Amino acid sequence: MPDDLVNAVLHAKDKQAIKQIGIEWCAEQTRELKARHVPIIHYYSMGKSDNITAILKSI
Repeated sequence: MPDDLVNAVLHAKDKQAIKQIGIEWCAEQTRELKARHVPIIHYYSMGKSDNITAILKSI
């Protein structure tokens, strides 16, 4: 795990903040993959499709 991500999660004030950190990190990874012309990106929702919706709206 990247140190920046671990530190962000450790310093989060609550579960909602941790969720938002995860959304932001995933959105940034998605932007990087799209910039490199990756043709397909697959997300595992783990039964939480609202997270995926938030990621896609942010990109």
